[in-house]
Amino acid sequence: MAATAVRYLRSVGAATTAAPPPVDPLPRPDLRAVADGERLPVDPADFRHVLGHFASGVTIVTAHDPDDAEGPAGFACQSFASLSLDPPLVTFMVARTSTTWPHIARAGAFCVNILGADQGALCRSFAVSGAEKFAGVAYEAAPATGSPLLDSVPAWIDCRIQAVHTGGDHLIVVGRVEALGAADGDGPLLFHRGVFGRFGPLGG
Repeated sequence: MAATAVRYLRSVGAATTAAPPPVDPLPRPDLRAVADGERLPVDPADFRHVLGHFASGVTIVTAHDPDDAEGPAGFACQSFASLSLDPPLVTFMVARTSTTWPHIARAGAFCVNILGADQGALCRSFAVSGAEKFAGVAYEAAPATGSPLLDSVPAWIDCRIQAVHTGGDHLIVVGRVEALGAADGDGPLLFHRGVFGRFGPLGG
């Protein structure tokens, strides 16, 4: 990606440490937040409807363990956020029932590919469970971890897994940023109430 400005974090004093061992992906049990017969405090349909009003950016989180016979792994992810500047940390959430998460955990690293406004079709292809997600998708190895860095994404963050916490039926994954970059583009891909959109400045 010739247009991408690669910025290694060691240039701003990030520590250089040995790569951590692969993360235990944790078992995927049947999860229960309430006892049998107990009423849920919030109706799941209402929860989805109300939370759908929060617009978010869209990413594809990718990983590659060279010893994984199934090849690279990835999934579409809305629940990505920056977490800390010092040290540089980011986070994303993944369902504990995810079939992609064990591959990311074994790799011990991941790349967050931030999608541009014209990449809705790419997002949909990575949102399908069990599909050949990388079929026809061009990518290169991210510079620090070797995770798949997808061609033409406007920005990317290359990370090693620092910590994993449980959060109900999801896992909260914390990554330490090793490298990152950005290129000029036409703005981010946004998701709101089940529909893709793009950013536009407010008039006036």
